[in-house]
Amino acid sequence: MSTNYSDGQGVVFRKNLGHYSVHTKTKEITCVISSLLRKELVYPTAAPSSLRRAVQNVREIEHVDPLAIGDEVRFVEAGDGSGMITEILPRRNKLSRQAAVPGQHAFEQVIVANADQVVPVFAAANPTPRWGLLDRYLVSVEAAGLPALICITKLDLAAQNPELEETLAEYRRIGYRVQLVSTVTGEGLAELRQSLAGRTSVLVGKSGVGKTSLLNAIQPGLGQRVKAVSQGKQGKGMHTTTHFEMFPLAGGGAIVDTPGIRELSLWGVEADDLALYFPEMRPLVGKCKFGLGCQHDEEPGCAIRKAVMGGEISPYRYQSYLKLRVAP
Repeated sequence: MSTNYSDGQGVVFRKNLGHYSVHTKTKEITCVISSLLRKELVYPTAAPSSLRRAVQNVREIEHVDPLAIGDEVRFVEAGDGSGMITEILPRRNKLSRQAAVPGQHAFEQVIVANADQVVPVFAAANPTPRWGLLDRYLVSVEAAGLPALICITKLDLAAQNPELEETLAEYRRIGYRVQLVSTVTGEGLAELRQSLAGRTSVLVGKSGVGKTSLLNAIQPGLGQRVKAVSQGKQGKGMHTTTHFEMFPLAGGGAIVDTPGIRELSLWGVEADDLALYFPEMRPLVGKCKFGLGCQHDEEPGCAIRKAVMGGEISPYRYQSYLKLRVAP
């Protein structure tokens, strides 16, 4: 996470109902956003040779907050401890989901910008892990071009899940990093702190997996601070969420939790391209009998189905692929 910010430039750490907390190298300032950043300039669609490039219309940006947690911005100070954000700097990456307002079309909601890694959090047991949900998270992470770190909490309960090691071995074989921790015994916590240090990490996972205890173990009091934000949230399910916050870590880096993002509906992932976001399937795309037209379902001569039957691709991951094709 970069910290080389001059006066008038910083990172959005918190946002809530049109107000943004921007951190610079030396201070924190509460900002509003310039109305110009909430407008979309409409240019002619004809060839540039036939029309001069002049703004034809200005549309208000509907539904979407143009700012995300992690955005690097420029702002001007008002002299009273507040400021106005005037520019959003280019993003290195973004983690998005599909959101919707009842009666309206689905749209993109950027959850976090400029992250370094995404950390899906699941419990070894109580609750039993939903590996299909993990696969959904991982497709979103692949689509964002970000690395994933799978974190399994409640390692002290692993005996209740005899299939745990075999399943995790499959994710490791694919190439994903996996770390197991217990806040009861302390096992794995030092390694996890090292993996988070100096990075902006986005936590995704359902309630009950022990995130609060995990965050408290990583940094005393962090879990309570994150939980307080979670309990004050309004957006759930398919609605937009109004309050996100990034929390700095004492050892460097930062944590962004995503409570309320229950299923992480996929955005920008077309069904025909879905196999590209499964790393073990990616090398086989285009090698089927029907080439790029193969849906990898019931077609003869499918290279991916052959790899599943040959034990090279997990049947469970293949089932996740089929389910996501139907309900992304």
